Amino acid sequence: MSTGKTITVEVVCATADRQRLHRLTLPTGSTVIQAVEQSGILQEMPEAEFDPSHLGIFSRRVAPDDALHDGDRVEIYRPLTLDPKDARRRRAG
Repeated sequence: MSTGKTITVEVVCATADRQRLHRLTLPTGSTVIQAVEQSGILQEMPEAEFDPSHLGIFSRRVAPDDALHDGDRVEIYRPLTLDPKDARRRRAG
């Protein structure tokens, strides 16, 4: 629900080869998924695998319909290339 006020947020996405950051001004009450859609970042980076359940704000997982606050940084997480448990096993040797 908009009150006529706005917030400024950032949307970031990174692949192995490149990263993008977009700053947006949105109506107060906007959601995480609205910011992703408005940013245009997914169209700019079609190689990025997008899963709406893999979103965060400042490294904290969030739901697509969570409300944003002024200054939030929405992060689009990419799939893991190696399971963390497997990585530990390999390092342990």
